[in-house]
Amino acid sequence: MSRTETKRGPIISSLVIGAFVAILNETLLTIAFNDLMKEFSLEPSSVQWLSTAYMLVIGILVPVTALLCQWFTTRQMFLSAMILFLAGTLICGFAPTFSILLVGRIIQALGTGLLLPVLMNTILAIYPPEKRGGAMGLIGLVIMFAPALGPTLSGIIIDTFTWRWLFFLVVPLVVFSIIFASVYLKNVSELTKPKVDFLSIILSTLGFGGVVYGFSTAGEGEGWGNPVVIYSLIVGLVGLLFFILRQLRLKEPMLDIRAFRYRMFSVAAAMLTIMMMTLFSTLILLPMYLQEALLLTSVAAGLVLLPGGLINGLLSPVAGVLFDKFGPKTLVTPGLVLVILSLGLFSQLSASTSVAYVVTLHVMMLIGISMVMMPAQTTGLNQLPKQLYPHGTAIMNTLQQVSGAIGTALFVSIMSSGKESYLKGVNEPNAALAQVNGLISGLQQAFFIAALVGAIALVLSFFLKRTQAPENSSTGVPIK
Repeated sequence: MSRTETKRGPIISSLVIGAFVAILNETLLTIAFNDLMKEFSLEPSSVQWLSTAYMLVIGILVPVTALLCQWFTTRQMFLSAMILFLAGTLICGFAPTFSILLVGRIIQALGTGLLLPVLMNTILAIYPPEKRGGAMGLIGLVIMFAPALGPTLSGIIIDTFTWRWLFFLVVPLVVFSIIFASVYLKNVSELTKPKVDFLSIILSTLGFGGVVYGFSTAGEGEGWGNPVVIYSLIVGLVGLLFFILRQLRLKEPMLDIRAFRYRMFSVAAAMLTIMMMTLFSTLILLPMYLQEALLLTSVAAGLVLLPGGLINGLLSPVAGVLFDKFGPKTLVTPGLVLVILSLGLFSQLSASTSVAYVVTLHVMMLIGISMVMMPAQTTGLNQLPKQLYPHGTAIMNTLQQVSGAIGTALFVSIMSSGKESYLKGVNEPNAALAQVNGLISGLQQAFFIAALVGAIALVLSFFLKRTQAPENSSTGVPIK
């Protein structure tokens, strides 16, 4: 179908419903970890695999989607993703053992990993560059609104029912998404069916899997000296090196990294990597501060973080429309100033800080992120030629997964190091007050470093400008 012949509303509705359900599930389970540890007699390191395995599978699968999107139609990709997600959800809901529950989570992750690139590829296919901002904003609403709602909704469900209802209540939404998509979703992609290079798939799995697993394990408190962390990162980095070299030599690469020849794509990718590191670190550090320093319950901590997530989601479509009208720099640079300012103020938190102040800073930061994420990503993707759309979206989504794992590991390590340094200087390091003050000292250092990292993105934003796809330009070559 041409863009003018495509009825965009039903197609985007189908994708948004499915994405909301899948992304909501990513944060639904976190608050249930304590209940799962009691029911299955687990240690924290074991139950954490429900998150680690989920992130690992998505990190491995997303790079391969650049190939899959050229072999299978939009309907095949989306419906397969949602059917996999439904199967995984049912397995989790009825799981008699932890092992079965973990298998269900992995199957859910397969569905989510297939779904994310389909969203952006479809938008690139059915919207012209001058209208993509608003459509990307709708996706941003889902990506931010669903995770923000997850912890609060999870707390309410667990208080009322059991953890299994976290999965049972999702099933009707998934079924509705499958039926709705079966009726309204159309095929909008062009199938080129490139040659499948199995060595690239193996190298991609080792490379991205090793990096994500290594950083995820370090972020869970295992420490950088843990042999598992060291060997995982070595395998991952070596695998990535050989993967990149192979992609540059292939006539039909699995993941065409030549997309980085386009300057705005490279700038946007670097900015998004930094922003995802910052966002993931905040999602980890703030709940620790709220629960361990301000002594809030997990449900109360979720409620504190809810306004920021909701406002971010609601502003994403607005930011998309403004992007279409004014271009990226008008939004991205002021947004980054807000993010850096809020992180700098977070570095001044103390045990006597009010909850209202934390809510205000969190809202400020997520307003800034809503002005940065989708406008920057749309700017980068807009510059790519049509044949690189699947590769560009796969690269962006892969970088988000990898940078999330890196950000979590990096800033948790900074926090832990700061806490240890503080406790070495006190007379009674095991006292409750010393532990709280140590945590706050570590958090202050982590947020300060996050603000400095954000400043790098601010510098990059000065080079961002409105882009045009090469097929719409007079040269047809990368814009420099």
